[in-house]
Amino acid sequence: MENAKSPDQTGAPTHYSNGLLNGFHPSNGGAGGGGGGGSASGTNCSGGHHGIENFHHLHRPDVHSNGSPAKRCRLRRRMDSGKKNRPPFPWFGMDIGGTLVKLVYFEPKDITAEEEQEEVESLKSIRRYLTSNVAYGNTGIRDVHLELQNLTMCGRKGNLHFIRFPTHDMHSFIQMGRDKNFSSLHTTLCATGGGAYKFEEDFRMVANLELQKLDELDCLIQGLLYVDSVGFNGHPECYFFQNPSDPENCVKQPCCLDNPFPMLLVNIGSGVSILAVYSKGDYKRVTGTSLGGGTFLGLCCLLTGCETFEEALEMAAKGDSTNVDKLVKDIYGGDYERFGLQGSAVASSFGHMMSKDRRDSISKEDLARATLVTITNNIGSIARMCAVNERIERVVFVGNFLRINTVSTKLLAYAMDFWSKGQLKALFLEHEGYFGAVGAFLELLRMTEDL
Repeated sequence: MENAKSPDQTGAPTHYSNGLLNGFHPSNGGAGGGGGGGSASGTNCSGGHHGIENFHHLHRPDVHSNGSPAKRCRLRRRMDSGKKNRPPFPWFGMDIGGTLVKLVYFEPKDITAEEEQEEVESLKSIRRYLTSNVAYGNTGIRDVHLELQNLTMCGRKGNLHFIRFPTHDMHSFIQMGRDKNFSSLHTTLCATGGGAYKFEEDFRMVANLELQKLDELDCLIQGLLYVDSVGFNGHPECYFFQNPSDPENCVKQPCCLDNPFPMLLVNIGSGVSILAVYSKGDYKRVTGTSLGGGTFLGLCCLLTGCETFEEALEMAAKGDSTNVDKLVKDIYGGDYERFGLQGSAVASSFGHMMSKDRRDSISKEDLARATLVTITNNIGSIARMCAVNERIERVVFVGNFLRINTVSTKLLAYAMDFWSKGQLKALFLEHEGYFGAVGAFLELLRMTEDL
């Protein structure tokens, strides 16, 4: 991560209510309201129109108490931030998933000359490193096209940056945090995802940092609602595909989630979780499947010898899955008209691979495409059944499996439309897999002190 490049499972439903598991704690002065549809504003750290609200008051520690220079530095910065009812910089949120780590970073753009003069060098170094590069080492990427600009959060104006890197590089990230002396600025990081538990001891022992562990599904919903409320730099965050059953006229169209509830939220990461969301603080996990993005990449690596998600998708884009899958017309000679099954529908994924002649004639690209179609069709089928059972017509698909994956987004849109006879619409979001990290970041803004 250090060598940067410059910019030239299925379970019983569980209900959750009233926000994050560790609670929205109202301040002594009451809840702060969010601005309708625009950027969060004011000094109460409030979010947008979905009610991302209720923040702690900040305590003011005694900067003259005993302790190391680093600790006294933190105390002084906490006191300064406490006067303005906000946490000290830097502001981060992390989602440590099974395949990818997602990081969001708020870059203040309203730093005064006095603030800049008083800033410690480690804080300046972190800001320069993260914002002046688009790549970090061989695997870290800042998704510049997703940057949210001109936000107002906790009374500060700035931009929100979105960074990702493979989870197998987590130890390099922790080492970088130690080398850049991050613990002199913070003692706690807000993190969600399974890796917040898996790497907790590494953060503590190597970088002298504690992780404030947050539930990943709580963070997912809160982050999604916040990003949708502020929009995507003047444009809607949400979109759908018009005419999904007509490949030649299937076009991406923006839409709004002004009244998002109830919605079926399908989160496709390494695996898949499907949530029925009834309000911002009331949801249940309906079901899930272990066949997700991690399955697609793992099988592609085995079948084609590819190494990365990007490489697997590039191969899939050039392949023809019908050389691998057995279709309805391969069995019936055409459509199965009685039940409305088109001849082009997949009857048996990888069904042609029973034939040696077929196996000898296919390409790696065909195998990659068939793997992508198999995983996507399975997710779409489960999502549709859940939507019918829960009587929900709005189905929202998120997660990093959908990143640069137009094949799957269009296939999901087609499946929802076709099998529901137009009753279900598949919706997608531009920031795909970053909502958990945004939710963790929002929790930082609710915290009153470095724990």
